[in-house]
Amino acid sequence: MTGSDSHTRRMVVTGASSGIGAAAVHRFVAEGFEVHAVARRAERLAGLSAATGCATHVLDVTDTDGVVALAGELGPIDVLVNNAGLGRMDAPLATGSLSDITRTIETNVTALMVMTMAFLPPMIERRCGHIVNIGSMAGLYPLSSATYGASKAAVNRFSMNLRIELRGTGVRVTEICPGRVATEFYDVAISDPQRRAASKDSGVQEITAEELADAIHYAVQVPAHVNINRIELQPTEQTYGGMSFDTVIPEGEDIA
Repeated sequence: MTGSDSHTRRMVVTGASSGIGAAAVHRFVAEGFEVHAVARRAERLAGLSAATGCATHVLDVTDTDGVVALAGELGPIDVLVNNAGLGRMDAPLATGSLSDITRTIETNVTALMVMTMAFLPPMIERRCGHIVNIGSMAGLYPLSSATYGASKAAVNRFSMNLRIELRGTGVRVTEICPGRVATEFYDVAISDPQRRAASKDSGVQEITAEELADAIHYAVQVPAHVNINRIELQPTEQTYGGMSFDTVIPEGEDIA
């Protein structure tokens, strides 16, 4: 049980095999939720289940039929955390590939919308539920990746407009927009080993996946009459725009 709830709250977390998704599974299982972890990597999910006791579902979120089938199998849930996402940053748009565009939009936008659509009707019928979308600071501020930024900007607008659509239903919508988080993001985003290593070394203390899970937990656990519209969080030394960081100026030196 959680709080004054008369039933065990049920949650679905996508992209649960690592990083933010795995951290959210750990956090909410510890809080007494029945958590269903969704991801492509069966071995990672098996380890997560062994560690937490969560239920697991091996599924690529871009498989629309699979998503619809999962929603039918699970029935009503209380919270959907749309965490699955990726960014391809091997090249700027002009020299990039069509496959990178397609993969990014299908995963970050289309799959998120389909997953939400599949699980929403029972929430509306029961007049309670919570959609938590993991966006990005890249969707709110300029970033040197047009495709990824556009996909996360779509998550931002989708979240805002969905909340308007759901007014009067009791269903809440929250967008969590992190900056740099210490996850496997750049391992997928950048293929070239040298560029990947350089991109991963920000030189600042980054947000951990567990700290991001804390933000999700805060939004979910506030009273039902309160909707946390959006949470922006990033390392203290990271500035808006995603790729710029403040540095300490040595004493006696001026900024050029």
